[in-house]
Amino acid sequence: MYGIINFEVFLVTVILLNLTPGTDTMYIVSRSISQGRAAGIYSAFGISAGIIVHTLLAAFGLSLVLMQSPLLFNLIKIIGAIYLAYLGIKMLMAKKTGNEQKSLPKQNNKKIFLQGMITNITNPKVALFFLAFLPQFIQTNGEVASPIPFILLGLTFTFTGTIWCLITAYLSSMATSKIKGNSKTATALNRLTGVVFIAMGIKLLNTKAAL
Repeated sequence: MYGIINFEVFLVTVILLNLTPGTDTMYIVSRSISQGRAAGIYSAFGISAGIIVHTLLAAFGLSLVLMQSPLLFNLIKIIGAIYLAYLGIKMLMAKKTGNEQKSLPKQNNKKIFLQGMITNITNPKVALFFLAFLPQFIQTNGEVASPIPFILLGLTFTFTGTIWCLITAYLSSMATSKIKGNSKTATALNRLTGVVFIAMGIKLLNTKAAL
């Protein structure tokens, strides 16, 4: 099928990978817990948009440039880590005023979506994973592979991942919907989310170029 081999194996593998907790899952859970279901859902769509970007990069060989350039790899890694740390510090420093139940200012859905996408795009390990993983399911016959199989596999990964991310956002927000009515609890959840984001940034800094 369009140069794709062992698609059934690929499908089972990506589903198992999606079910394995990772950075994206932690990000969505944190958003859902601290800011509600809508924030989690838009974060999930943002993450999925980032995966599509990585798919296109792998399809057209740009990820190879990233893998062969330690300077570029480290630059993107540092940018991503700083961005996550910025989000975390912002949540830690947010102040609660009056009887307001949310310690964070209300964010529009577009901003939440873009933050999720940027978080995924600035994780170079995702690009390297795609470059190492997708070719195993593409028939090249010793020739340069067409970008179409890469795109189809990437979209499959995105589709299955989006479903799981939406389920994660829904369950996470539902589990905390009752306790968030208390302003002190809501503040604590936001602080905890800030710590998680900073920890994610530190983990990203420790990412190595080799998978």
